[in-house]
Amino acid sequence: MKAIVMGATSGIGLEVAKILNEQGYELGIAGRREENLKEIKESLPNVKAYEPIDITAADAPQKLAQLIDQLGGLDLYFHSSGIGYQNKELEPELELRTIETNCSGLTRALHTVFQYFSENKREGQIAVITSIARTKGIGLAPSYSATKRFQSTYIQALSQLATTRKADISFTEIRPGFVDTALLKHKYPMLLKPETVAQKIVKAIHRRKRVVTIDWKYRLLVFGWQLMPNRLWERWDLSKLAK
Repeated sequence: MKAIVMGATSGIGLEVAKILNEQGYELGIAGRREENLKEIKESLPNVKAYEPIDITAADAPQKLAQLIDQLGGLDLYFHSSGIGYQNKELEPELELRTIETNCSGLTRALHTVFQYFSENKREGQIAVITSIARTKGIGLAPSYSATKRFQSTYIQALSQLATTRKADISFTEIRPGFVDTALLKHKYPMLLKPETVAQKIVKAIHRRKRVVTIDWKYRLLVFGWQLMPNRLWERWDLSKLAK
Protein backbone atom coordinates (compact mmCIF):
# COMPACT_ATOMS: atom_id res chain seq x y z
CA MET A 1 0.00 0.00 0.00
CA LYS A 2 1.21 3.46 -0.91
CA ALA A 3 0.26 6.57 1.09
CA ILE A 4 1.04 10.27 1.01
CA VAL A 5 0.90 12.39 4.15
CA MET A 6 0.52 16.11 3.49
CA GLY A 7 1.65 18.13 6.51
CA ALA A 8 4.00 15.40 7.71
CA THR A 9 6.63 17.63 9.31
CA SER A 10 4.96 18.01 12.71
CA GLY A 11 1.94 17.33 14.90
CA ILE A 12 -0.75 14.87 13.84
CA GLY A 13 0.66 14.46 10.34
CA LEU A 14 4.02 13.32 11.67
CA GLU A 15 2.43 10.91 14.15
CA VAL A 16 0.23 9.37 11.42
CA ALA A 17 3.28 9.00 9.18
CA LYS A 18 5.09 7.13 11.98
CA ILE A 19 2.19 4.69 12.41
CA LEU A 20 1.81 4.06 8.67
CA ASN A 21 5.57 3.51 8.48
CA GLU A 22 5.33 0.87 11.23
CA GLN A 23 2.47 -0.80 9.37
CA GLY A 24 4.57 -1.23 6.26
CA TYR A 25 3.07 1.44 3.99
CA GLU A 26 5.33 2.86 1.30
CA LEU A 27 5.23 6.55 2.16
CA GLY A 28 5.52 9.86 0.40
CA ILE A 29 5.67 12.84 2.74
CA ALA A 30 5.12 16.52 2.04
CA GLY A 31 5.23 19.82 3.90
CA ARG A 32 6.77 23.25 3.68
CA ARG A 33 10.01 22.55 5.60
CA GLU A 34 12.44 20.59 3.43
CA GLU A 35 15.00 20.05 6.21
CA ASN A 36 12.34 18.41 8.36
CA LEU A 37 11.27 16.20 5.48
CA LYS A 38 14.87 15.04 4.98
CA GLU A 39 15.21 14.19 8.68
CA ILE A 40 11.94 12.25 8.69
CA LYS A 41 12.96 10.29 5.58
CA GLU A 42 16.19 9.29 7.31
CA SER A 43 14.36 8.18 10.47
CA LEU A 44 11.44 6.30 8.86
CA PRO A 45 12.67 3.48 6.60
CA ASN A 46 9.46 3.18 4.57
CA VAL A 47 9.51 6.81 3.42
CA LYS A 48 10.34 6.38 -0.26
CA ALA A 49 9.98 9.99 -1.41
CA TYR A 50 9.39 13.50 -0.15
CA GLU A 51 8.49 16.82 -1.71
CA PRO A 52 8.55 20.30 -0.16
CA ILE A 53 5.06 21.65 -0.91
CA ASP A 54 3.37 24.86 0.12
CA ILE A 55 -0.30 24.16 -0.57
CA THR A 56 -0.98 27.90 -0.91
CA ALA A 57 1.42 28.12 -3.87
CA ALA A 58 0.31 27.85 -7.49
CA ASP A 59 2.76 25.00 -8.15
CA ALA A 60 1.36 22.79 -5.36
CA PRO A 61 -0.67 20.55 -7.73
CA GLN A 62 2.35 19.91 -9.96
CA LYS A 63 4.56 19.08 -6.98
CA LEU A 64 1.95 16.75 -5.51
CA ALA A 65 1.62 14.99 -8.88
CA GLN A 66 5.41 14.62 -8.95
CA LEU A 67 5.35 13.04 -5.50
CA ILE A 68 2.73 10.52 -6.63
CA ASP A 69 4.98 9.63 -9.59
CA GLN A 70 8.05 9.29 -7.34
CA LEU A 71 6.09 6.97 -5.04
CA GLY A 72 4.95 4.90 -8.03
CA GLY A 73 1.25 5.35 -7.42
CA LEU A 74 -1.15 6.09 -4.57
CA ASP A 75 -3.73 4.24 -2.48
CA LEU A 76 -4.24 6.62 0.46
CA TYR A 77 -3.93 10.39 0.68
CA PHE A 78 -3.95 11.91 4.18
CA HIS A 79 -4.31 15.69 4.45
CA SER A 80 -3.10 17.20 7.73
CA SER A 81 -2.07 20.62 6.46
CA GLY A 82 -4.01 23.51 7.94
CA ILE A 83 -3.73 26.60 10.12
CA GLY A 84 -5.92 28.52 12.52
CA TYR A 85 -5.74 31.47 14.86
CA GLN A 86 -7.62 32.85 17.81
CA ASN A 87 -8.43 36.21 16.25
CA LYS A 88 -10.95 38.16 18.28
CA GLU A 89 -9.34 41.39 17.04
CA LEU A 90 -10.31 40.21 13.52
CA GLU A 91 -6.96 41.04 11.94
CA PRO A 92 -7.53 40.72 8.18
CA GLU A 93 -4.13 39.16 7.45
CA LEU A 94 -4.79 36.24 9.80
CA GLU A 95 -8.30 35.71 8.45
CA LEU A 96 -7.18 35.70 4.82
CA ARG A 97 -4.15 33.50 5.51
CA THR A 98 -6.41 30.93 7.12
CA ILE A 99 -8.82 30.99 4.19
CA GLU A 100 -6.00 30.62 1.66
CA THR A 101 -4.50 27.61 3.44
CA ASN A 102 -7.62 25.79 4.60
CA CYS A 103 -9.81 26.48 1.55
CA SER A 104 -7.66 27.18 -1.52
CA GLY A 105 -4.82 24.94 -0.34
CA LEU A 106 -7.10 22.02 0.45
CA THR A 107 -8.88 22.43 -2.89
CA ARG A 108 -5.59 22.33 -4.82
CA ALA A 109 -4.50 19.14 -3.08
CA LEU A 110 -7.79 17.26 -3.16
CA HIS A 111 -8.43 18.17 -6.80
CA THR A 112 -5.06 16.68 -7.75
CA VAL A 113 -5.63 13.44 -5.85
CA PHE A 114 -9.29 13.07 -6.88
CA GLN A 115 -8.37 13.45 -10.55
CA TYR A 116 -5.53 10.95 -10.18
CA PHE A 117 -7.80 8.27 -8.74
CA SER A 118 -10.64 9.06 -11.14
CA GLU A 119 -8.65 9.29 -14.37
CA ASN A 120 -6.54 6.21 -13.60
CA LYS A 121 -9.68 4.25 -12.58
CA ARG A 122 -7.85 3.34 -9.39
CA GLU A 123 -9.39 2.52 -6.01
CA GLY A 124 -8.31 5.13 -3.48
CA GLN A 125 -9.02 6.73 -0.14
CA ILE A 126 -8.84 10.40 0.80
CA ALA A 127 -8.68 11.26 4.52
CA VAL A 128 -8.79 14.85 5.75
CA ILE A 129 -8.54 16.47 9.16
CA THR A 130 -11.26 19.07 9.62
CA SER A 131 -12.31 19.94 13.20
CA ILE A 132 -15.18 20.02 15.66
CA ALA A 133 -15.00 23.78 14.96
CA ARG A 134 -16.97 23.11 11.77
CA THR A 135 -20.10 22.63 13.95
CA LYS A 136 -20.78 26.31 14.70
CA GLY A 137 -19.30 29.70 13.89
CA ILE A 138 -16.82 30.38 16.70
CA GLY A 139 -16.34 34.08 17.45
CA LEU A 140 -12.82 33.63 18.83
CA ALA A 141 -11.70 32.05 15.54
CA PRO A 142 -14.05 33.21 12.78
CA SER A 143 -12.17 32.15 9.66
CA TYR A 144 -10.98 28.90 11.24
CA SER A 145 -14.47 27.65 12.06
CA ALA A 146 -15.79 28.87 8.70
CA THR A 147 -13.02 27.17 6.71
CA LYS A 148 -13.54 23.92 8.60
CA ARG A 149 -17.19 23.98 7.57
CA PHE A 150 -16.05 24.58 3.99
CA GLN A 151 -13.71 21.60 4.17
CA SER A 152 -16.44 19.33 5.52
CA THR A 153 -18.89 20.37 2.81
CA TYR A 154 -16.26 20.09 0.08
CA ILE A 155 -15.42 16.52 1.12
CA GLN A 156 -19.12 15.62 1.07
CA ALA A 157 -19.47 17.13 -2.41
CA LEU A 158 -16.46 15.19 -3.71
CA SER A 159 -17.88 12.00 -2.25
CA GLN A 160 -21.09 12.54 -4.18
CA LEU A 161 -19.12 13.47 -7.30
CA ALA A 162 -17.18 10.20 -7.03
CA THR A 163 -20.50 8.35 -7.15
CA THR A 164 -21.63 10.41 -10.14
CA ARG A 165 -18.39 9.65 -11.99
CA LYS A 166 -18.44 6.01 -10.87
CA ALA A 167 -15.00 6.51 -9.31
CA ASP A 168 -13.98 4.06 -6.59
CA ILE A 169 -12.89 6.71 -4.07
CA SER A 170 -13.77 6.61 -0.38
CA PHE A 171 -13.52 9.55 2.00
CA THR A 172 -12.77 9.81 5.70
CA GLU A 173 -13.36 13.10 7.48
CA ILE A 174 -11.62 13.40 10.85
CA ARG A 175 -12.99 15.93 13.34
CA PRO A 176 -10.67 16.18 16.34
CA GLY A 177 -11.18 18.32 19.40
CA PHE A 178 -8.36 20.49 20.76
CA VAL A 179 -5.03 18.73 20.13
CA ASP A 180 -1.81 19.67 21.92
CA THR A 181 0.23 20.75 18.89
CA ALA A 182 2.13 23.88 17.86
CA LEU A 183 -1.04 25.09 16.12
CA LEU A 184 -2.58 25.99 19.49
CA LYS A 185 -1.15 29.24 20.82
CA HIS A 186 -3.49 29.37 23.82
CA LYS A 187 -4.42 27.05 26.66
CA TYR A 188 -7.56 25.06 25.93
CA PRO A 189 -9.43 22.55 28.10
CA MET A 190 -9.60 18.81 27.34
CA LEU A 191 -6.40 18.77 25.28
CA LEU A 192 -5.74 15.56 23.34
CA LYS A 193 -2.29 14.07 22.76
CA PRO A 194 -1.33 13.96 19.06
CA GLU A 195 -0.05 10.38 19.42
CA THR A 196 -3.43 9.21 20.72
CA VAL A 197 -5.31 11.13 18.04
CA ALA A 198 -3.09 9.64 15.33
CA GLN A 199 -3.84 6.10 16.51
CA LYS A 200 -7.59 6.76 16.35
CA ILE A 201 -7.22 8.34 12.92
CA VAL A 202 -5.42 5.34 11.45
CA LYS A 203 -8.05 2.98 12.89
CA ALA A 204 -10.80 5.08 11.29
CA ILE A 205 -8.96 5.04 7.97
CA HIS A 206 -8.58 1.26 8.03
CA ARG A 207 -12.29 0.89 8.82
CA ARG A 208 -13.07 3.36 6.01
CA LYS A 209 -15.27 5.38 8.35
CA ARG A 210 -16.92 8.27 6.56
CA VAL A 211 -16.80 10.65 9.56
CA VAL A 212 -15.12 10.29 12.94
CA THR A 213 -15.11 12.75 15.86
CA ILE A 214 -12.20 12.36 18.27
CA ASP A 215 -12.77 11.62 21.13
CA TRP A 216 -15.91 10.67 23.13
CA LYS A 217 -15.76 13.88 25.22
CA TYR A 218 -15.88 15.94 22.07
CA ARG A 219 -18.69 13.85 20.62
CA LEU A 220 -20.75 14.84 23.66
CA LEU A 221 -19.64 18.47 23.35
CA VAL A 222 -20.58 18.66 19.68
CA PHE A 223 -23.95 17.06 20.43
CA GLY A 224 -24.61 19.86 22.93
CA TRP A 225 -23.49 22.52 20.46
CA GLN A 226 -25.83 21.16 17.82
CA LEU A 227 -28.78 21.31 20.22
CA MET A 228 -28.10 24.91 21.19
CA PRO A 229 -30.29 27.37 19.23
CA ASN A 230 -28.28 29.80 17.14
CA ARG A 231 -29.77 32.73 19.01
CA LEU A 232 -28.32 31.44 22.30
CA TRP A 233 -25.04 30.42 20.69
CA GLU A 234 -24.47 33.89 19.31
CA ARG A 235 -24.98 35.42 22.77
CA TRP A 236 -22.48 33.06 24.42
CA ASP A 237 -19.26 34.81 25.53
CA LEU A 238 -16.41 32.40 24.82
CA SER A 239 -13.63 34.74 25.99
CA LYS A 240 -12.86 32.55 29.03
CA LEU A 241 -12.58 29.36 26.98
CA ALA A 242 -8.92 29.87 26.06
CA LYS A 243 -6.28 31.93 27.83
